[in-house]
Amino acid sequence: MLGKPLFVRADWDEEAEVWVATSDDVPGLATEEETLEKLIQKLKVMIPELLAVNGELKAEEIPFEILTRRFEIANKIDVG
Repeated sequence: MLGKPLFVRADWDEEAEVWVATSDDVPGLATEEETLEKLIQKLKVMIPELLAVNGELKAEEIPFEILTRRFEIANKIDVG
């Protein structure tokens, strides 16, 4: 059975136009990618590597949850 998922936060950086991922559950995790799909693929490699380096790798499969946040603006449209 898989353990509790690690929590990863991904925020959109408007200036750099990339998703930036960080996590309190994964020491040293700070990375970025231009799409969420690429970020997820990168995290699948980085998370086990960082946990191993920090002596915290305890399972072969490591579940993680990503909370994304991106702010946008919708403009009012005059109707009629």
